[in-house]
Order: sequence, then C-alpha cells, then structure tokens
Amino acid sequence: MYFFLAMLSLIDLFTCTTTLPNALCIFWFNLKEINFNACLIQMFFVHGFTGVESGVLMLMALDRYVAICYPLRYATILTNPIIAKAGLVTFLRGVLLMIPFPFLVKRLPFCKSNIISHTYCDHMSVVKLSCASIKVNVIYGLMVALLIGVFDICCISVSYTMILRAVVSLSSADAQQKAFSTCTAHISAIIITYIPAFFTFFTHRFGGHIIPPSLHIIVANLYLLLPPTVNPIVYGVKTKQIRDSVIKLFQGEKGANI
Repeated sequence: MYFFLAMLSLIDLFTCTTTLPNALCIFWFNLKEINFNACLIQMFFVHGFTGVESGVLMLMALDRYVAICYPLRYATILTNPIIAKAGLVTFLRGVLLMIPFPFLVKRLPFCKSNIISHTYCDHMSVVKLSCASIKVNVIYGLMVALLIGVFDICCISVSYTMILRAVVSLSSADAQQKAFSTCTAHISAIIITYIPAFFTFFTHRFGGHIIPPSLHIIVANLYLLLPPTVNPIVYGVKTKQIRDSVIKLFQGEKGANI
C-alpha cells in the first residue's frame, strides 16, 4: 500500500509542477503567452501524468481487493517485484499512449485565434483552434480514453464488486466496518479524480454549447489541482501510520524550536 501511495504522491507532485507555475504566472504577473512547442510539451506531460495516475488508482483498487479477499496470501501475491513491474507497466502505458498527441497537433495548420481559455495546454482546447479537420485527433483521443479511463474504471468496478461481496459475507459487523474503512480513502481519491476528469472529457466533445465556459474552465483546473491537494489530507487522516508519523514529525520540530 505504501508503494502505491508513494507512486500517487509523485504523480500528483509532477502534475502540479507541470501546470501550476504557468497558472500562477497568468494570475500574478499577467503573463498569458506560451511558446507553441512549450505548449506541446506541457500537453504531453499533463495527459501523461493524468493517465499514469488513473493507472495507479486502478492498481490501488486491486491492492485493496487482494488485501480484503485474500488477506493471508497478500504478502505472497503482491511481492515487491510484482509491484515494481505493475508500476512500470502503468507508467509506460501512460507515457507511450500520449506520445502521438504532440505530433498529431503539430501537423495541423492554425489560422484562427491563438487564444485558449484554459490555464494550461489541453489537447482538445488546442486542436479546436485549427482550421483543418481534427477528426484524427478526436478519434485517437477517444481511443486513449477507452484504453486508459474506461479500462481502469472497469477494473476498479470489478475489484469493488468482489470486495463488496466478500465484506457482506462476513459475519461480524466490526469486521465489515473495518474492511469498509480501509477502502474509504481510496474511494475518495477515485471520486475527486474521475468526476472532474469525465466532466472535462465529455464537455469538450459533447457539451461545448451547453456547459458555460467559466464552469468548464473551473472544473478543468480542479481536475489537475484537486487530487494533489486533497489526496495527502485524505490518506493522512485515514491511514494511522502516516498520521502518527506526521504528528511525531511536527512534535519533534516543536521540541527542537523550544
């Protein structure tokens, strides 16, 4: 579990590093321009890191499934090499699937406005500025969404269905409550990650004329900023070992200052 939490924390940190400095320059210094190649690089990292984060959440669901349904075999099933390989495959999937995005955008001619409404370079926001057909970009974007988002959601749903069946079959109410409590933090992380993600995805493709642009922009920013902000709080509160370590750390600093 701690390996997966470390992966999630690193991905959240990298995502913020990719987008937050540019957003702060816009709001603090009114620096609203970005080089086209820099925009493509930012686009790659934003979508790459969010794709990897989705995979890590899926792995954490499988981790909870093994921990609850096969507690005695947990250490033998999820060994360190297995976790390392799963993390590597998840990382490679997120990175390799995002590599075509900058090249698909770079081939397009841009003869319309060069202004996007977002604080970061999103794939659909940029390609909509093109004066050529963006059919290939749309199709590839849908394919990536199926291979990452839909696949991960299906795996998470199956894992929690099996977890629910195993928990309901327990005879003790205390055991049921304990089993459910171990999943609370992960379910919270799934909600704050996937709801803004799917809202942004569907608004770009189907709700552009229905959803107010200001609401779309706010949710798109929350999609990148909310998980890195809330995940440490949720896991810090729900995980006793992490909570005790943080308290001990602050107590030690307080004693040193005294």
